[in-house]
Amino acid sequence: MNAIISATELASDLAGENPPVVLDVRWRHQGSMRSAYEEGHIPSAVFVDLDADLAGPAGARGRHPLPDLDRFGAVMRAAGVSADRDVVVYDGGQNWAAARLWWMLRWTGHASVRVLDGGIALWAGPLERGPVQAPAEGSFEPAPNGTDLLDADSAAALARSGLLLDARAAERYRGEVEPIDKVAGHIPGAVSAPTTENVEEDGRFKPAAELADRFTSLGADGGTAVGVYCGSGVSGAHEVLALAVAGIPAALYVGSWSEWSADAARPVATGADPQ
Repeated sequence: MNAIISATELASDLAGENPPVVLDVRWRHQGSMRSAYEEGHIPSAVFVDLDADLAGPAGARGRHPLPDLDRFGAVMRAAGVSADRDVVVYDGGQNWAAARLWWMLRWTGHASVRVLDGGIALWAGPLERGPVQAPAEGSFEPAPNGTDLLDADSAAALARSGLLLDARAAERYRGEVEPIDKVAGHIPGAVSAPTTENVEEDGRFKPAAELADRFTSLGADGGTAVGVYCGSGVSGAHEVLALAVAGIPAALYVGSWSEWSADAARPVATGADPQ
């Protein structure tokens, strides 16, 4: 199944006999965007808060570690999610937060999840205001797989045995700046691949063939295992989504640089070379 859906396709699906569950996961570093959701959202969409619902408390495991999966399952069921019903997720247009929810649902066993390409910024249909009426309870039960998630040790190993992509800005990878975490640089062996280069100016993903060419040039040759990390497991999920659009499976190191750099025993590389 495609990993993304256009605004036109979503409008058609919502008018059909079996409309998808739609989840609004607009997010910003400064706090919840529930107020923006209530000012206008795609009809029937249920708001999901990234910090409260898709991440646990910040700490040694990073700034956005995985949440308690029982809580995640309860949030998804309350939003109407069931394993046998399509889900579409969106955010304000950057689609980093939407990709985090897409990845979490895929990792925990939902087979039919798509991200609205370009987010709500490209939605031309009507908007609803205020909170939506609570949907019928879903039946989704998270069942994580063992292939889509990396920890620090497996990410370090993959950087040597396969391909570990760093989705952050290139200057953060090189260690020239670090606006958030205490240590600048990258995981030794990782390859710089800013996820901002995967999209067009309007936020939509570049064509699948173009993305495939990009990732092939970075070392994703079809026989190499691929993983991704970023600052805290949000923009990295966006790169995993871009890889999926290109037809390349990849795992996500959720703890990412915020976990790695918090451990003084972990090595740090700087400069443009993976090392």
